Amino acid sequence: MDQTKYDAIVIGTGVSGGWAAKELCEKGLKTLVLERGRMLKHVEDYTTMNDQHWDYPAGDVITQKIRERQPKQSRTGYVNTESTKHLFVDDIEHPYNETKPFDWIRGYHVGGRSLLWWRQVYRFSEIDFEANLKEGIAVDWPIRYKDIAPWYDYVEEYIGISGEKLGLPQLPDGKFLKPMEMFCVEKDLRRALEKNYDDRTLTIGRVAHITEGTKPGLGRVTCQYRNKCRRGCPYGGYFSSNSSTLPAAEETGNMTLRPNSIVHEIIYDANKKRAIGVRVIDSETNESIDYKAKVIFICASTVSSTSILMQSKSDRFPNGMGNDSGELGHNLMDHHFRIGASGVSYNHKEKYYVGNRPNGHYLPRFRNLGGKTDQKDFIRGYGYQGGGSRGTWREYTKEMAYGPEFKKAILKPGDWGISLGGFGEMLPYHDNQMILDYSKLDKWELPTVTFDASIRENEINMRKDMKQQAIEMLEIAGFKNVKGHEYNYNVGLGIHEMGTARMGNDPKTSVLNSNNQIHSVPNVYVTDGSCMTSSGCTNPSITYMALTARAANHAVGELKKMNL
Repeated sequence: MDQTKYDAIVIGTGVSGGWAAKELCEKGLKTLVLERGRMLKHVEDYTTMNDQHWDYPAGDVITQKIRERQPKQSRTGYVNTESTKHLFVDDIEHPYNETKPFDWIRGYHVGGRSLLWWRQVYRFSEIDFEANLKEGIAVDWPIRYKDIAPWYDYVEEYIGISGEKLGLPQLPDGKFLKPMEMFCVEKDLRRALEKNYDDRTLTIGRVAHITEGTKPGLGRVTCQYRNKCRRGCPYGGYFSSNSSTLPAAEETGNMTLRPNSIVHEIIYDANKKRAIGVRVIDSETNESIDYKAKVIFICASTVSSTSILMQSKSDRFPNGMGNDSGELGHNLMDHHFRIGASGVSYNHKEKYYVGNRPNGHYLPRFRNLGGKTDQKDFIRGYGYQGGGSRGTWREYTKEMAYGPEFKKAILKPGDWGISLGGFGEMLPYHDNQMILDYSKLDKWELPTVTFDASIRENEINMRKDMKQQAIEMLEIAGFKNVKGHEYNYNVGLGIHEMGTARMGNDPKTSVLNSNNQIHSVPNVYVTDGSCMTSSGCTNPSITYMALTARAANHAVGELKKMNL
């Protein structure tokens, strides 16, 4: 076949791109999958997967050299070790600009952030899909929970989700494998909440980890509780594109995977009123190549996907492809956090735990759900993520201890501790935005992104409640030395940037329709975080995956009907 012509093109290989590739290839489409970063093979390229702290001269901590090359990636605390630095971008080669502080965390390689995510998966609820309409905020979602529920089922059964069913309307149950076990102090907190509140339940985190049996992919087996997930899992115990969806796509024989391919334009044919392909720069040779296809899936992650659309200018779309509404690049959202409380327990001194559980606990939203839960100072809500753990010998080094008693002390574990960290919804503000700066170009002479976004009064008021309630709950549960905390938060730090090419019913106020198609270019689908109309207060990756599988099914159906 002509090596520049395909049935479908998928841009990006993260959670959305991997699912698009799998679904389109399995449905028989010859699919070109483009990744701007380098090739990274499952297991083979997880170069630090078995390293220990002592294998590094500085003890696997952040070094001055890392800070020099990754000043923005490292200021967040996410790039904090030598063993993971190679999975995050070099800020010098990949710059961006900030009107207000914005933390844009990226990994440019095959698999993208599917290798780096914290694997927390919580469904959106009907409450989330209806909120904008009920409160007169932004625009209404063009879908409801019933439209996506079967696709949540489909995705969850394939990738493997560990969790516990709770029967809560604000946090729909899913297709779960057996839950991971909570620690003793977490069980204490759960019992105390059930005794003292009628609207709060602590559960183990719902995570994309296999806890029984196997799942499709490259040797995907039960999680080994190593908790070295961010280095890449050689067992495929957690879901990533590299271990699951991309191997499935490759197995069909229909996928052509091309790394080092920077897509910067969707090519539009004004006569056909369709996109006919993409324009790519080879990041190693600087060669420019055009690839053609009948349908295009943009899954490069929110900022990159929207940047591609903004650069895709033509007589029909002088302000970027699909930007008839003027909403492209606006309504930038994230989840705000880094606030809550912690405490210690002097109980369970005889107890420890086996393995390194790659998970924490979760306390679902309990605010603004009707009746006495409604608040006057803010709308929407938040959940808590946190964990219990037993302290180490390090607490004995607070003073200049020495001698035989000190030696005995450091052989014993410290006290149990517990934390509740708030994780809140951010509203879609039109003037929270990203724009392109053509006066500041990157090494491929493409415009850089400038961010201008901040949290507002609603989020600030919510944060006060997040901290206060965390303190109250830990104190009621009997924990000691309870302290509230609040650390600096910049938009983007949640790594859940979304909303810049939102879905909606009206082409005058949104970019995408209910099937994730660009209103005015129906053979272009956008299914990553940029499509989100509101952010909810739960981790969004499972929603991206479900929307992608749903959109791929729609695209194939439309191709068969000759509508695309």
